[in-house]
Amino acid sequence: MSMHSALGIAKNKNHKPAKSLLDLSLQELREWIRLRDYPEYRAVQVWQAIYRQLEVDPEKMTSLPKALREVLSAEFPFPNITPVRTFVADGGDTEKVLFQLEDGNAIESVLMEYMDGRATVCVSSQAGCAIGCTFCATGLGGFYRNLSAGEIVYQILYFSKKLRDKGKRLTNIVYMGMGEPLANLDAVWRSVENLHEPTGMNFSARRITISTAGLVHQIDRFPPTDLQVNLAISLHAPNDDLRTSIMPINRRWPISELIASAKRYVERTHRRITFEYVLIAGCNSSKEHARDLSNLLRGLLCHVNLIPLNRVPGSPFEPPSTEEVNTFRDILLSAGIPCTVRLERGADILAACGQLRMEHSLHDAAIPRHI
Repeated sequence: MSMHSALGIAKNKNHKPAKSLLDLSLQELREWIRLRDYPEYRAVQVWQAIYRQLEVDPEKMTSLPKALREVLSAEFPFPNITPVRTFVADGGDTEKVLFQLEDGNAIESVLMEYMDGRATVCVSSQAGCAIGCTFCATGLGGFYRNLSAGEIVYQILYFSKKLRDKGKRLTNIVYMGMGEPLANLDAVWRSVENLHEPTGMNFSARRITISTAGLVHQIDRFPPTDLQVNLAISLHAPNDDLRTSIMPINRRWPISELIASAKRYVERTHRRITFEYVLIAGCNSSKEHARDLSNLLRGLLCHVNLIPLNRVPGSPFEPPSTEEVNTFRDILLSAGIPCTVRLERGADILAACGQLRMEHSLHDAAIPRHI
């Protein structure tokens, strides 16, 4: 049985989910309220029920009159996103959830809590991915469709509610889950604006990071507004031959064009850019690669995030040794390139992008509707 039949994924890749309240901007909600002759303050009540009380079901928005709750429920159905499997690792500090969407597609999100009080959620922006990175589990499953803004927001509200129930709060959001965020920039940016809206969650734009595999034409229009969201570029190689072999997108936008767009971004925004670099044993993790990377990035306002590879079932790639990782890091630091090594989280629950969905498809003929 294929991955997609195992998940019950719909064949129509052009499926558009039913519009939910989470897809609306505050201005659109205000207009909807106005056209139905309700007082304008009702829009704020609905918005705050969602983004402060974390309630997405109109029937449970008890601050609203019953008649309005009924109209909202009729026009904006409860988001048909079901958490179907949950895995916990790292003593409870890492939680990964597989969600099923209304058309049968599956996406993954991860919550990571840290000793210093940070709580970061990593969200998906697409069902599948068309970029095709050879070391990434998501790319092995192919691309199905973009997520709506509401489907993205739902992932964040889901984990925000879990944190609230533990007396904690979400501190960071990273768009580094399944999919290429800049290939779905309109929906991604709507989700950012909704989360940042001061009337509701008022989530700091500076605590949001959006990642890209290197869509230069989208980097050149990022950010679409003046919100100071962080940008991360998945680089993973210091030269074109190597990058093309593991990231086919490099054929379209080679490293010279990618670095030029990164420089334009820094000049335009005066903000530091992050380069993500997955370290793969015997592939891109040698001392020579580290020196080449240092030369490539020298003089650019940037930070390098080194990520030891998470093993992908069926993939020939392996993570490097701790010694290799530390040597690579030290070469960058000695060259004046700021860098850190990302702590491995959730390895025992297949926490890298797409691995939970892949593993689930191998062992289950169908996704159950409830955990």
